[in-house]
Amino acid sequence: VQLQASGGGLVQPGGFLRLSCTASGFTLRDTPVGWFHRAPGKEREGVSLFSSGKAEAVYADSVKGRFFISRDNTNNVVYLQMNDLKPEDTAVYYCSAGGPDYYPGRYLLQNAGYFSFWGQGTLVTVSS
Repeated sequence: VQLQASGGGLVQPGGFLRLSCTASGFTLRDTPVGWFHRAPGKEREGVSLFSSGKAEAVYADSVKGRFFISRDNTNNVVYLQMNDLKPEDTAVYYCSAGGPDYYPGRYLLQNAGYFSFWGQGTLVTVSS
């Protein structure tokens, strides 16, 4: 099983990026899947996720209205569209998948340990 995250980079405040997470050896369609980030000097935090194959997306309060998660079940990819980026969004972003699908999404945002698989992370830097 492998999760490959990509799409990070350097962007100015107000800019946008789209992160991708491609899975191999594992189907994302019917499983919890999401994005977490770790900012410099801080602990890992939940950003956005689907708690199951049929669940609606949930978002951290800090990114609501700016970030949007989606999944392409045909190509086994999960995206995170990040708009109106702010310096405080600077972090390494990790995709995650797997684990139990019966927990509420907002609970999983606070409990990353339930996810079985993790990508290697992609760095997002928001700076002028």
